[in-house]
Amino acid sequence: MKPLADRIRPKEIEDIVGQRHLIGENKILSRILKSGYITNMIFYGPPGVGKTTVANIVANKTNKKFYKINATNSSLEDVKKIIKDLDSLECINGILLYLDEIQNFNKKQQQSLLEFMENGKITLIASTTENPYHYIYKAILSRSTIFEFKSIQKRDIIQGIKRSISIIKKDLFDINIMFDENAIEYVASVSGGDLRRAINSVELCVYSTNPNENGEIVVDIEKAKECTQKNILNYDKSGDSHYDILSAFQKSIRGSDPDASIHYLARLIKAGDLISICRRLLVIASEDIGMAYPNAITIVKSCVDSANQLGFPEARIPLAQATLLLATYPKSNSAYIAIDKALYELDTIDVGQIPNHIKDAHYSGAKNLGRGVQYKYPHDYKNHYVQQQYLPDNIKDSIYYSPADNKMERNIESYLKFIREH
Repeated sequence: MKPLADRIRPKEIEDIVGQRHLIGENKILSRILKSGYITNMIFYGPPGVGKTTVANIVANKTNKKFYKINATNSSLEDVKKIIKDLDSLECINGILLYLDEIQNFNKKQQQSLLEFMENGKITLIASTTENPYHYIYKAILSRSTIFEFKSIQKRDIIQGIKRSISIIKKDLFDINIMFDENAIEYVASVSGGDLRRAINSVELCVYSTNPNENGEIVVDIEKAKECTQKNILNYDKSGDSHYDILSAFQKSIRGSDPDASIHYLARLIKAGDLISICRRLLVIASEDIGMAYPNAITIVKSCVDSANQLGFPEARIPLAQATLLLATYPKSNSAYIAIDKALYELDTIDVGQIPNHIKDAHYSGAKNLGRGVQYKYPHDYKNHYVQQQYLPDNIKDSIYYSPADNKMERNIESYLKFIREH
């Protein structure tokens, strides 16, 4: 018997759970199917959200010969076999090729399809869980339309679960199945937006439960917890999810939202990604808090050192402390802006030579070269300050540091103004 997830797979676009932004009334995929004009398409999104189901439905709406291969266990030879069939009577209307997990094909394997995509003999529908802009050959991207499939909402997962239960009831027509509503809610909650995973959990719950004395299979929330895994986060240290979560983490701290900051920290902790957390906290301390609270970097460094020494699970506590400190302190990116301005000038203009009077003069003959001559030692002057030129002539009027509007930098601005005017 096929797995329940395959038996429940919808045959019509209207029966698909979720993806209303693509297949709802008058949405783009629905319009494409109604028109009958099928173009090259790339389906991008997490597992278990309907990519294969939609591809199968699209295939059934065309008069093309349908081939399906998985790039994980296929090779260039498999593609060549399909290409050979193009001249057969079966393929007189062309081929619709569904290439699952296309990111596992290298550039040469992907290129082998280009000629036939261009002349229309092969219409490609490819699916991938990875960002297509990072993994798919640009020439294929330019000839395809990308559709992003999203994680399925809990309410839609519940709908899919109830449909799967009704199918199992038909299979076990002589046994009454009672699936508790709380159990359904729980399975939907821990499925991580993956309907296939939810359906597999339902199947395991039913078939691993013995009928009671009344001949009924009763699945309560305890049975559901026993038969389902904890929610699995979509996280790959080399993939999109890694950078998306880190981005959300930093932007939440920068936006002074302690709750969102802790949420994304929790995601990173669940993934066990201690190195990335520590690196990001350290850079945030200077990039986003910086001169508004210069001691932030010191405190964060101490928290990071503690976390690395402790390891998980205890490391979560100093990491949370550092995160909350950064999220709730005043923000300033003046240090970040200052250094980037200076680096930009180095890349784009001739900044000129260091003024002679501040060049190194600690060697014999330095004065003969004009080094250190006319240098004014600030500590010999009132307020330990004296006006003199430090920047090269070509950029002597450049300003890199502009104090931000926070208590610490207002004090800095006042101090600089005071010593320059007195």
